[in-house]
Amino acid sequence: MSNSGGHQYYWCLHHHRVETEANACAANRRLGPYDSADDAKEALAKVAKRNEEWDAEDVRWSGEQP
Repeated sequence: MSNSGGHQYYWCLHHHRVETEANACAANRRLGPYDSADDAKEALAKVAKRNEEWDAEDVRWSGEQP
């Protein structure tokens, strides 16, 4: 996900904001890196969407009903 020579952005789970390497919290408190601040802002939405997809796949695979 890194770009060549550009800045990297992170979504801070502690401060609920976009951060860069210059002001980033510890790695266990952030998502990323992302190539743009906009991509970092969408991090939680991406995580939620993937979790929904994986949960649906788990239900399909196991044959269970939610």
